[in-house]
Amino acid sequence: WALHLKNITVSLSGQYECSFATYPCGTKAAKIQLIVEAEEEQHYVKEVWLNQTLEIPCLEDTTSENLSSYSLKWLVGIELEPSCPAVYKNSSVLYRQRVHLGLNNTLKIFPTKIMDDGRVFSCHVVYQPERVRKSSTTVRVFGK
Repeated sequence: WALHLKNITVSLSGQYECSFATYPCGTKAAKIQLIVEAEEEQHYVKEVWLNQTLEIPCLEDTTSENLSSYSLKWLVGIELEPSCPAVYKNSSVLYRQRVHLGLNNTLKIFPTKIMDDGRVFSCHVVYQPERVRKSSTTVRVFGK
């Protein structure tokens, strides 16, 4: 017997019990504790001077060695237009000749331009088929 759950939410956390009657032994039961964690997304703001280099780490609290065995992708969009992102995977080379994917999974932008102000760069790391950690960074560009 198996319990199949769909559309999992935090409210489904709790103890589940399966019990059934057997002959001649009586009732058999098994319990399992289910803990559903909310998906975490971290938000950051990076400030940079116009025409300088900006490096954005994928996940601020995770080293590149910990990310190397997982599927990773960068989404680049504008705060006002998140429905039209450009997708960057590990094999991508350049984005408009200014954005590079670094060896340590950072996004390196050089030179920064006024058009980068307000742009949102999101890193998604897939740990398991349906387990994703996300980190979004909004860029703020300042002129001198």
